[in-house]
Amino acid sequence: MEAFILHRDQQPPRKYEEYAYVLDFNPRGKSMTVRGRDGIIITAIGEDRLTLLEILGVPNSTFEIGEKIYIGKDGRTKVLSVLGKLDYEHISSSGQTELPSVVEKIVTENESKFVEYLNKAQPLTPRIHALELIPGIGKTYMKIMLEERDKKKFESYDDLQDRVGFKEPIKHITERIMSEITGESRMNLFVKR
Repeated sequence: MEAFILHRDQQPPRKYEEYAYVLDFNPRGKSMTVRGRDGIIITAIGEDRLTLLEILGVPNSTFEIGEKIYIGKDGRTKVLSVLGKLDYEHISSSGQTELPSVVEKIVTENESKFVEYLNKAQPLTPRIHALELIPGIGKTYMKIMLEERDKKKFESYDDLQDRVGFKEPIKHITERIMSEITGESRMNLFVKR
């Protein structure tokens, strides 16, 4: 009986990012999330949960904007620690400038994940479907997408474009993610809080 009670109180395992993309870095920076931490301070966006992160780099490491770095638990080579999460307002203006192109890179490189999302997206309320919250998808495209995906799941962005006529899905998904990161949208489809 006791083991059951303990088990119920346990938190579900936290999901950690494995990779992040560099938005900005300061070779002699001071952390905004952990007092007294300084060194190579990197602003990055997590590949999976799309959260903005502050990361402490290994001394004398070099970083490039848009670079994909490993931040997982074991075997980090350029990262000492993930210091914490950042809000959009707290990242540098150059980080904010780089963000759209880095998000677009993530949406492009993780095509299967985003196509899978489009294949599984459900209504959020009786009136609003998750697909409608993606810029460029109104009631008309949503209806065609749902009909097409019922026949056969989408395999790629090209498949989606060919079958539905919905142009530039990468650009539209990127726009949606940007509005979630900047806090413009009330509901998040892609960015984990």
